[in-house]
Amino acid sequence: MINNTSTTSGDTLIDVHCSGPHVTFTKENDRSDQRQGNVPLLLQPSYARSKSLLFDELRNFRMSLRWCALDHSSCIGKFVSYFVFIFLAIIVPVVSSLSVRVPSSAPADDPISYNKLVQVPESALACIAFFTLSRFFKRYGIRQLLFLDGLQDDSLFVRRGYSRVLDKAFRYLACILLPSFFVELAHKIIFFSTVKIWLPNSSSPHNIPLNSIMFVLVLASWVYRTGVFLLVCVLFRLTCELQILRFEGLHKLFEGCVSDAGAIFREHVRIKKQLSLTSHRYRIFIISCLVTITVSQFGALLLVLGFNTRKSFFNSGDLVIWSAVQLSGFFLCVLGAARITHRAQGIVSIATRWHMNVTSASARVDQGKNNVPEADGSLAFNAGDSESDSSDIFNAISSQDPCSFQTRQALVAYLQHNNGGITLFGFALDRGLLHTLFAFEFSLVLWILSKVVVLS
Repeated sequence: MINNTSTTSGDTLIDVHCSGPHVTFTKENDRSDQRQGNVPLLLQPSYARSKSLLFDELRNFRMSLRWCALDHSSCIGKFVSYFVFIFLAIIVPVVSSLSVRVPSSAPADDPISYNKLVQVPESALACIAFFTLSRFFKRYGIRQLLFLDGLQDDSLFVRRGYSRVLDKAFRYLACILLPSFFVELAHKIIFFSTVKIWLPNSSSPHNIPLNSIMFVLVLASWVYRTGVFLLVCVLFRLTCELQILRFEGLHKLFEGCVSDAGAIFREHVRIKKQLSLTSHRYRIFIISCLVTITVSQFGALLLVLGFNTRKSFFNSGDLVIWSAVQLSGFFLCVLGAARITHRAQGIVSIATRWHMNVTSASARVDQGKNNVPEADGSLAFNAGDSESDSSDIFNAISSQDPCSFQTRQALVAYLQHNNGGITLFGFALDRGLLHTLFAFEFSLVLWILSKVVVLS
């Protein structure tokens, strides 16, 4: 059996099948049209700036922005967005903190100090997230923010995976927001059934349910502030997941005997540019959230341990719920950044193995061996699992090497010096940095515990 040979001339691909009595001529445009017919509408270039059509995969995201009053596509939308933000993120928390009074006959401890402690970082993170979204919507669109405009340059494998990753993004938001919402709802029911709402200089009749009105406003404020903060965290995680897809497509370029070092180099340069843009867009948000969460968590720890009051779900429920939301959203960001950075650093190992396999096969051919064995299965490495250092790629070696030894060596050297992922002002956000942050936070905890022991 004689293998198929192919000759490329201009835009025409000529495939001569020696095992059959026919010769086929295929146009690249026809092939691209066939591929495009199986691609979802979001992934087709004609829908590069699509509106919320019936089959647009981003319609759910746009509808969520409108329902959350975050649509900045028009002047009216901007006005409504800023008005809702000021009212729910600033006015309602201030009024609720100043108007809540605990009756002297209440059996529970005073929750006011814990309630005020929660309001400050909650509103601060909402402000950081809101202005981050405003800057994104002003400079970029949703598609440009997620790098969907360059999908026509990606492989079919990457384009098909985009729809799956987009659907997965809302699961992150729901898994954090829904459980915490039900716990917050139960806490607010208990809270406002015990406290009294007092407004200065108010002569309102007794039939106005101030507790019920404040209950609805406080719950709406909590949902808004939590949703805005988690939305930016999910956007960052979604961007990282989409870049992981591109790295998986880059891994597939190392397959087979047709691996081209030039094509691999161009694809890696494109991915690296997108990672650099992602780092510049989100670095202020990540650092601001880190500082805010650190100060609020250690302030809460010092307040809780420094006073000998009885802790209960009534007086410290807000503190527990918001701490869980803060840490969940922040870990959603840093773990996504660590994954993509780990994947970017692992590309060097894949390229080195590919270079070694091709060089070894070429050396055997030079020695006169006609049968070049394929790469052993032990060299297969798994690219689908984020916790593994290998990829499910079997490098099939051919004596017809498409690139020279010097080209492959230059590619490996380039990847060794450009293997960074998400960075914060030059520092790679990888597992090593996470270990350093953990050691720093743990040291602060021990310091606060020592101060509490001395003060008590």
